[in-house]
Amino acid sequence: MIKRSRTILKSVFGYDKFLPLQEEIIDNVIQKRDTLVIMPTGGGKSLCYQIPALIFDGLTIVISPLISLMKDQVEQMLAINVTAVLLNSQLPADEYRKNVYQIKQKKSKLLYLAPETFLKKSILNLLALVQVDCLAVDEAHCISRWGHDFRPEYRQLAETRPVFKDAVCIALTATATQQVQKDIQKSLGFDASNEFIASFDRPNLFLRIVEKSNPLKQALAFIEENAGESGIIYCATRNTTDKLYEALKKQGISAKNYHAGLTDRDRNKNQDLFINDDIQVMVATVAFGMGINKPDVRFVLHYDLPPNLENYYQEIGRAGRDGLPASCMLLFSYGDIPKIRYIIQNKKGHEQRLANIHLNSLLQFVETESCRRVPLMNYFDEDHPGNCRTCDNCFGGDKEQIDVTLPAQKFLSCVKRTGERFGANHIIDILRGSKSKKVLNFGHDKLSTYGIGAEYSRKQWLHMSRQFLSKGLMIQDMEYGGLNLTAKAYAVFKGEKVSVSHILPETLPEKILPDEIPEYDRELFEMLRKTRKKLADHTGVPPYVIFSDKTLIGMATFFPGNENELLQIHGIGAVKLEKYGKIFLDIIEAYRNKD
Repeated sequence: MIKRSRTILKSVFGYDKFLPLQEEIIDNVIQKRDTLVIMPTGGGKSLCYQIPALIFDGLTIVISPLISLMKDQVEQMLAINVTAVLLNSQLPADEYRKNVYQIKQKKSKLLYLAPETFLKKSILNLLALVQVDCLAVDEAHCISRWGHDFRPEYRQLAETRPVFKDAVCIALTATATQQVQKDIQKSLGFDASNEFIASFDRPNLFLRIVEKSNPLKQALAFIEENAGESGIIYCATRNTTDKLYEALKKQGISAKNYHAGLTDRDRNKNQDLFINDDIQVMVATVAFGMGINKPDVRFVLHYDLPPNLENYYQEIGRAGRDGLPASCMLLFSYGDIPKIRYIIQNKKGHEQRLANIHLNSLLQFVETESCRRVPLMNYFDEDHPGNCRTCDNCFGGDKEQIDVTLPAQKFLSCVKRTGERFGANHIIDILRGSKSKKVLNFGHDKLSTYGIGAEYSRKQWLHMSRQFLSKGLMIQDMEYGGLNLTAKAYAVFKGEKVSVSHILPETLPEKILPDEIPEYDRELFEMLRKTRKKLADHTGVPPYVIFSDKTLIGMATFFPGNENELLQIHGIGAVKLEKYGKIFLDIIEAYRNKD
């Protein structure tokens, strides 16, 4: 079976080798073992069920939360002659009937459904007529109440497992902490031994955080820095999204807006313009991007602070999905924090505690003076050695260190004296001598640490507390928010020094991306890109469905002169060779002979 998987990988998809863990995952699924896959955006999750779908005799059902994602994947499958269909309420009646007929006649290998559609009795009755070999649950973090995007209908998917008792189940997501992973496995009845967790790191993404001063001017400079490339700008509200879109338009930027306040028609139209390379920049709220499989997004700008690290990670994950370098910038202002806290205050109980913990983790990431990938990876329970060379802190050189050993001892001592049960805000109230009801009720005004930290503001203490967490002096209970000391904290009590640095670099070197893109002929690349665009418009698919930028760069690097040489280029298999090979070979040949 492994040999067959490798053959399909090259002949159908045009790839020479599997990405990390793909081969092991595919083998596990083919052996009919339920499988949990945690893999970053761009890590190749889709192949983990698409290749088994071509090997299994029966149908593979893919559960996905967004119609745009399903439509995109169906187009990509059809482009390589793989039969795939989707069923949703937005399909015209005749197309819906045609797709149902294909399923009944067992002519389709893949069926894409939203969870709500899948759970309908009429759909379950339809699927009872065919052999279902695989059930793929995409965006599986939606199953967990611990996740950032919990959806109750996803939780109900587990109830259908007995209906498809002969089908293997594969659950996939790019964002899941250990707590979320365990919840997914428990909900779907998975064996914990069949989990595959790839690194969350995306080393091709350059991460930087810049103090928000003149956001429009900063956004324009960032767009100019990525001239001619596709990018996404994320805003916190619809109002900000619309204002920024209008401002960019006045500056001659090719842009559109996207948020839940627009009609479905306008959202779909704007999204299609972006996917089809008819506009350069999408200005959007968090409503945009989930299910967007555009591999050549070269930059993502967070105009406002996202609410948590999972949102941030998922949103920057839309950049550089082709593995080529991409740039991610976040404009940070402390003035954005109260807006998020206001939203959190409207939540209740467990949800409010969790949202506060998530926000603190995000601020810890923003304020770190060391490699940004350390707190980002730690959030997903993964260690990172630091010194990534692809974040502003690593790329910007050493910064002046400030000794905060004494404040650290005060803070950690207060955590210890209160029984390691409380969060940072309560500890700070004690250190600053607050007469709050909570402090007085617990008798914490009688502690020796009461009032010993009045020289620092609440904002300064909160900043330092996040640094103490980042340095591993404390850990935070994810359910109740209480702080607990680690062995490193006791070393600080004994005199080990703690230092922090200034947090937000004001300037960055002009060159912000490592030179990882191979040398290629840019004039030929542009000619190939224009041809790709014409073919895409003619066939009604996004340009990347024809060929990715990575494939065009390969052509513009190696100048293939015949079909065998073209087959050696990443992303070109037998089907695409037959469809487009001659067109692109002729362009390369003409370019080579132009002088």
